[in-house]
Amino acid sequence: MPRRGERNPPKVIAGDPDDRQGFPVMIVEFCESLAVRGYAPGTIHNNRGSLAWLAGWLSERGVERPCEVTKPMLDSYQRALYYRRKPDGQPLSFRAQQGRLIPIRTFYRWLMRTNRVLYNPASELELPKTERRLPRAVMSAAEVERVLALPDLSQPLGVRDRTMLEVLYATGIRRAELVNLTVFALDIERGTLMVYQGKGKKDRMIPIGERAGAWCARYLADVRGKLAVEPDDGTLFLTWDGVRFSVQTVTELVRGYVQRSGVSKPGGCHLFRHTMATLMLEGGADIRYIQQMLGHADISSTQVYTQVSLRALQAIHAATHPGASNQPRSTRGGGERRGAILRPASSHTADATQQSSEDATEDLRNTLDAEATDEQQDLTLGPPVAPPERP
Repeated sequence: MPRRGERNPPKVIAGDPDDRQGFPVMIVEFCESLAVRGYAPGTIHNNRGSLAWLAGWLSERGVERPCEVTKPMLDSYQRALYYRRKPDGQPLSFRAQQGRLIPIRTFYRWLMRTNRVLYNPASELELPKTERRLPRAVMSAAEVERVLALPDLSQPLGVRDRTMLEVLYATGIRRAELVNLTVFALDIERGTLMVYQGKGKKDRMIPIGERAGAWCARYLADVRGKLAVEPDDGTLFLTWDGVRFSVQTVTELVRGYVQRSGVSKPGGCHLFRHTMATLMLEGGADIRYIQQMLGHADISSTQVYTQVSLRALQAIHAATHPGASNQPRSTRGGGERRGAILRPASSHTADATQQSSEDATEDLRNTLDAEATDEQQDLTLGPPVAPPERP
């Protein structure tokens, strides 16, 4: 059983562990090569899990070596994923199916590059087209306040939970970034938060805001010392038994507060991330500042929030559509105000809008969908090995 805060043990890989040409040995060596090249542990874990599923499916059909795999076999496996059902009876999403297939292509490219196979059966494996979706939900400012008001502030864990929610709302950081925060990353006096080795192993410094900073100060002064145990590694947010949260546990914690608040919006940590970005954009923030806050490498990954900024869209509609009001357009406010609505917030925003394309949109949706569905990756790879953790 894993310690609290750790990932579930990796899935057993079907095949002969002593066969140097078999799947167990090859997959382990592939994952080792990913680690050597600096891939994140979560990425390696998910790659190993996806390949273990493939090895198990092939083993049931008498195939136990990567060199024995043919393209028709992979085509059959892809069809099996399409017809597979989760424990609740629902099919795997196309995003989940794609998440199982991409590691196969990467694995076989590595096998070819290292001369372990002479033929790449995955070279022409076509990935399923994924749904083109906007973020599933965004809370209003009033709805966020309803969620933030739920933790019981008379209890130490309630203060901790409120502080975590405030940090998510103020910064929009990812759940993995939240659980990896340390006390040294927080500078309350300067009002900044340093995210070390975020997605893509990139550091970034972002503002945390006066309110979230005040909650962090209260948590550090009154609560964290009661939770910490020796040796203290400096992790900022600790579970009841003094260890770091796992990403699954913090997701369930945040999702629970959202559900109990009565806010009919699905999601947990990522819901706060989408909400922060959208509300900042509606408040007039330049999209490149939001890009910096979110830690997106490419501006196209941030442009989705220009599509969900309904308030700005309503203003443009009211100012320009001849049927939007009973009043003539000439009397719906001054021309200067309408011009301000229609003009981009900056030349950067205009450039970002002009560079939109079909490819950029596809990359954008891939990025956001991958972030949002990462919370359920373990569910699509199989049932958890360990019992639920107590936060």
